[in-house]
Amino acid sequence: MGVIYADIELINAGDLEMARRHIIGEDEVKRMPVSMLVDTGSEYMCINDTVREQLDLPFREKRKGQLANGDVVEYDVVGPIEIRFKNRMCVTTAMVIPGENEMLLGAIPMEDMDVLIHPQRRELVVNPEHPYYAQLKLKGIRR
Repeated sequence: MGVIYADIELINAGDLEMARRHIIGEDEVKRMPVSMLVDTGSEYMCINDTVREQLDLPFREKRKGQLANGDVVEYDVVGPIEIRFKNRMCVTTAMVIPGENEMLLGAIPMEDMDVLIHPQRRELVVNPEHPYYAQLKLKGIRR
């Protein structure tokens, strides 16, 4: 299918909450537009050191992950981060990969935002079955 990038806005969700409570001004909320590699082979979102520093995201824990070559590495997890793409958003945490490495938008935030890869256009799109809102799968719940 090829390499697909998406223009995403990342926001320090802790700052957003403080702005909602009028502790800081809306103009003090740290946010930035980024281009991320859309990687359905990665479950998690990965940001690099530079983005972590610019958004001033707090450390949550250390986690291990397996790279594409099979190596197991341990990285910091930071957050919360609000991710915005078109008319979708979600709040998550992210692993911090070293230096200026390419950032990854993984399967978990993609599922949460109900977005898909359009194979012919080779781009990230909102789910055409739910164009106005994200719809999550709740298969285990019975009515």
